[in-house]
Amino acid sequence: MSKKDKKSKSKKTKTKEFRNTLRENILQLLESRPGKGYTIAQIIKKLTLKKRDDIKQATLLIYGMEDDNVIKEQSNGNFISTREQEAFTGAVDHVNARFAYVNIGEGKSDVYIKTQDLKSAVDGDMVKVAILPGRHGEHPEGRVTEIVRRNRTKFVGKIEVSKNYAFVVPDARKIHQDFFVYLENIKGAKTGDKVIIEVTSWAEEERKPEAKVVDVLGRAGENNAEIHSIMAEFNLPFRFPENILKDSEKIDEGITKQEVKKRWDFREVTTFTIDPFDAKDFDDALSFKKLDNGNYEIGIHIADVTHYVLPDTPLDQEAFDRATSVYLVDRTIPMLPERLSNQLCSLRPKEDKLTFAAVFEMDDKGKIKKEWFGRTVIHSDVRFTYEEAQEILEGKKHPLSEELLILNSLAKKLRKERFNKGAVNFETTEVKFKLDENGRPLEVVPKIRKDAHKLIEEFMLLANKQVATFVYNHKKGKEKNTFVYRIHDFPDPEKVKDFSVFAKQFGHKMNVDETAISRSLNKLMTEIEGKPEQNILEQLAIRTMAKAKYSTETKGHFGLAFDHYAHFTSPIRRYPDMMVHRLLQRYLDEEKPPSQSDYEEKCIHTSEREKRAADAERASIKYKQVEFMTYAENKVYEGLISGVTEFGIFIEIVETKCEGMVRLADLTDDFYDFDEKKYRVVGKRKHKVYTLGDRVRVRVKKTDIDKRLIDLVFEKNED
Repeated sequence: MSKKDKKSKSKKTKTKEFRNTLRENILQLLESRPGKGYTIAQIIKKLTLKKRDDIKQATLLIYGMEDDNVIKEQSNGNFISTREQEAFTGAVDHVNARFAYVNIGEGKSDVYIKTQDLKSAVDGDMVKVAILPGRHGEHPEGRVTEIVRRNRTKFVGKIEVSKNYAFVVPDARKIHQDFFVYLENIKGAKTGDKVIIEVTSWAEEERKPEAKVVDVLGRAGENNAEIHSIMAEFNLPFRFPENILKDSEKIDEGITKQEVKKRWDFREVTTFTIDPFDAKDFDDALSFKKLDNGNYEIGIHIADVTHYVLPDTPLDQEAFDRATSVYLVDRTIPMLPERLSNQLCSLRPKEDKLTFAAVFEMDDKGKIKKEWFGRTVIHSDVRFTYEEAQEILEGKKHPLSEELLILNSLAKKLRKERFNKGAVNFETTEVKFKLDENGRPLEVVPKIRKDAHKLIEEFMLLANKQVATFVYNHKKGKEKNTFVYRIHDFPDPEKVKDFSVFAKQFGHKMNVDETAISRSLNKLMTEIEGKPEQNILEQLAIRTMAKAKYSTETKGHFGLAFDHYAHFTSPIRRYPDMMVHRLLQRYLDEEKPPSQSDYEEKCIHTSEREKRAADAERASIKYKQVEFMTYAENKVYEGLISGVTEFGIFIEIVETKCEGMVRLADLTDDFYDFDEKKYRVVGKRKHKVYTLGDRVRVRVKKTDIDKRLIDLVFEKNED
């Protein structure tokens, strides 16, 4: 082949490559704006084509691609892509104002999406996403092509009213836009009020979403308004419907001679309750009796809620919808009306009460010799607070000293056996607040668990385990009994490995072999007790674990090291316990199991409601922590880095257990890069490193009660 022919062939190859590249660039451009498209002039401008030949090539390509049905021209002159794209569905996690992530399924990387590519979706919305060619670090990049389902249409925020319009700044941290409200739709709200709004029109292009005020909660910053805003944010009920309250008042106490005859009568057996000093409902009691053979008969008696709340009644439907009581810092949102929770079902002292029980004959080593499940009637002799019971365990004399000491000894044996079998000892530090009459926090107090708490816990765990085991083994032929189990999957090995790498920074070693994880975790929990890193490592260890949930499949409980486990002991505040009571009675009566699929749906619902309650409880604690730090004196605090993101460093203040953030934008000494794999940020020029677990000294820069945020800055001499 001559040089001329080679040159000609080379030119044709380059032209072909250019056309292919140009064709793909045109498609990518059109697919970056699904349904909208561009004109030919806009395409040429976007692709920065300057040469006449390139512009001509692009124009011919566009018309050729239209002939091939790869793209099509709309009536407005815009060209759009018709190419099928692989779409994934997931929920939006709008982590900050610039971008979001969409979780598209287990085992797949979250998709990074710029805010302008969200197509008006907001945090929590279910969306379809298309994957783009680019990547953002470890994550594929994408854009929203369709909003499948809105997570919510009502939001809580603070209203600002001007002469011609109003706007609402939402409280939710992950909603990064204001809502426009016409003055005729503000419902009398004034600037600075907390309000609930309902969206009337979602944002399109550069326009703000529009909304109307549906409720005015009060002045921002006032305790009631702020707590009500948390309740509204999580769609928690403010009150019971009138018909539900009326139905609860009509219920008869029902302790007739005929009813007592159906039950094992424990009214002459020593029985007591141990609960927090401020508890209003007592849903569990312990009975204790020494037997002639030297063993002990121990009854775990639980409020017989299902005797009073019958299936499919309005009361039952309301309880199912709520699914759980919610405990905010200054109030309880109960699952059942007060007539039931604090009166009929509450195991108050010196009153006959109907109960559902697990009764065990145990030897002095804590081994079960016999067990019985069924309905009982009790008469509680004493109502102990945890503090009173603890004093007796520590030596204070009381008529029931012997009973409490024996039960405590048995509880310790049960606990030791659990840990020997691989249970994980998570003793997380929780906080409570001392509030004044206006709800203002005066003090943050860590909750301390002592033997009295652990005594009750062990016998509740025993009842829950044995009920689940009994039902699992109580089969007729090959038919499996439908039941509501509490399951906790084995942790993801990769997450455990990452956690062990982090713990190593504090000098703690872990064995991440599958058979050794629980023992290794327990060893770590013992090592860190009382150390500054205790709370952070405990919290991170919990995040490493799978989440416990309700299921009709018995997959065991990793954290407790139980093959079968259920929630039986708190039916006043948890609907799954009511389901367990009904199903257990069904099998005691030798009836056939109900539909598993129906109960699985109920398990999903109650698990979701449980998560909602936990999120709301955390939000109320965070609000009080932020409020407390607002009043805290301006001083330097010791802190531990508890989280690192590409926009800031989270720090837990050791003294108050409050968490705040040092924003990377506030670090002026260098530009910091986020190292996701090593939980750290690194300065580009000076190479200073801030990593998870580092001890630092900080001051409060500002607090934002509406967003429940604490902005911190490093103390100037922080090195």
